[in-house]
Amino acid sequence: MKNYIEIKTNRLVLRPVRLENADAIFKYRSDSITNKFQGWIPKTINDVYEFIKHRVASEIDVVGTWFQFTINLLENNKLIGDVGIHFFDFDKQQVEIGFTLDKNQHGKGYATECVTAMINFLIEKLNKRRIIASIDPGNVNSIKLVERLGFRKEAHFKESIFANGQWHDDLVYAILKNEWMKNH
Repeated sequence: MKNYIEIKTNRLVLRPVRLENADAIFKYRSDSITNKFQGWIPKTINDVYEFIKHRVASEIDVVGTWFQFTINLLENNKLIGDVGIHFFDFDKQQVEIGFTLDKNQHGKGYATECVTAMINFLIEKLNKRRIIASIDPGNVNSIKLVERLGFRKEAHFKESIFANGQWHDDLVYAILKNEWMKNH
């Protein structure tokens, strides 16, 4: 499982990010208006290469790292977004999930399908007990998505994240393994 993971859904396939994905990632990630709630907006294609080379883990489930997957359409393999997993817990029981979708793919249910598949993978294959999502309060669509999936709001931190030149509030949502299993 260390080197290659593929998670398939009815319409999507999630794969570990690779350097050859940089152009496609830059196309949707560099849109500063659509991605205004993201902590990372690349200014150049080299920013994406550097991100993949130096900030994305090469192995999954390593404490203190982010492991990044691409979101691809199953029918034609088109890359439409990415989902990252932050392995922050030294007991290896908790993870953070974050996701970004190309604005041309919004409103089609892909984010829900992707996040559902990723949570199933994290719980069933990696045996995670608690999954969190850190969301800007203005990101109403992401809040609706995680609430629809059964996450509950646990915290609202005021001006706790400095990104893109300014301070932002942070909402933390979470779901426990037993809550997820009961409802999915």
